[in-house]
Amino acid sequence: MVYITEELVRRRAEHNECEIFSLEEVSLHQQDIEKIEHIDRWCRDLRILYLQNNLIPRIENLGRLKKLEYLNLALNNIEVIENLEGCESLQKLDLTVNFVGCLSSVESLQHNIHLRELFLVGNPCTEFEGYREYVVTSLPHLKCLDGTEITRSERIRAFQGLVEVKRRVWEQEKEYLRRRAKEKEEAHRKTTGEQERKGSKPGFDGRWYTDINNTVYVQCPGLEENKENQEAAENTKLKMTVPDLEEEQRREEEFWHTPCPFTPESRLEAHRHLEEKRKAKEKEEMKPKTPRTLITAEGRVMNVNEPKLEFSLTEDEENNAIVLDLAVYRHLDTSLIDVDVQPTYVRVQIKGKIFQIVLPAEVQPDSSSAQRSQTTGHLVLTMPRVEGEIKVTKGASRPARVCETGRSSSSEGQNSL
Repeated sequence: MVYITEELVRRRAEHNECEIFSLEEVSLHQQDIEKIEHIDRWCRDLRILYLQNNLIPRIENLGRLKKLEYLNLALNNIEVIENLEGCESLQKLDLTVNFVGCLSSVESLQHNIHLRELFLVGNPCTEFEGYREYVVTSLPHLKCLDGTEITRSERIRAFQGLVEVKRRVWEQEKEYLRRRAKEKEEAHRKTTGEQERKGSKPGFDGRWYTDINNTVYVQCPGLEENKENQEAAENTKLKMTVPDLEEEQRREEEFWHTPCPFTPESRLEAHRHLEEKRKAKEKEEMKPKTPRTLITAEGRVMNVNEPKLEFSLTEDEENNAIVLDLAVYRHLDTSLIDVDVQPTYVRVQIKGKIFQIVLPAEVQPDSSSAQRSQTTGHLVLTMPRVEGEIKVTKGASRPARVCETGRSSSSEGQNSL
């Protein structure tokens, strides 16, 4: 669960020199926030507040923001419009794609006399028959609903059928709330079943705790022995067999392809599922990787292509040289390329990834040159062979390195050392 902390708000207040007390606009979108708190005490001068695309289930702790003019709560888990009476200056409220099914809660906005724009697109209440007429009559000061201007004639027509509209809306709302109660009960039953399968039990406070009797290892008097048991258990989990991987893949496909109602619970479940996958991936990446073998213990040089680049290795008989053309990414900075030419092989490191290839003949590293094409980005290594007549160029004692400065030596725009 992500909390709204002072550090988070200061990070998002860089445009205000990280001062939060005088902050007039702050964006806290896409932070996985599950509760609104502290903002009304820390940022009393806020005029614009972005909280879209989070996991907020309830509007709360905003009543002290007297200067707030625009509140964006789109793409959250809000079901009821409430607790905004204190936002006296509120002019625009965006609740797009939430779960507002209690349409009568829109009447709580009657106290916000400056409210001019309201967005409820994508909420269950918008499917109610008479939805627009109900909102128009409930908020006479509103000028625009869901991006469409409210005309004078529309408002008059809505007031003419007000009694019938309210009756229909209340019936539909009652039916919706009954359906939502069943969805919540089903979601709770599903969560309880999953917790029981994982070996957890409810405590006195209603929370779930892991049953240590069902874990792989147990506490032992000897600390060292207990550590060994824990490590063995972790290794058992990490060493997944092929059937285990297939089962994991099957469960993943089943999770995403099984139809389920679009509810706050299902959205939260999907988020937590993705979060678990992300954490598992990070944990996997943090483990030290076994270094790739470039040269075996017997001295055999291995061919390696970690960056998965296309290449061509040809022999230039006219110049008695071996030419390697490596299709390096066109926009890659040359400073991220390191070339090492050895008599029997060549190694190129590109952004930390190794490309290594065994040469068909022995070459002279000190006489080799490296060129980078300005048009294609390709790296071309020209390596004179040892046998035969070798033309040693000026400065041959220097090892090959990549350079982008100098005149173009071909129509393709290659620059040489």
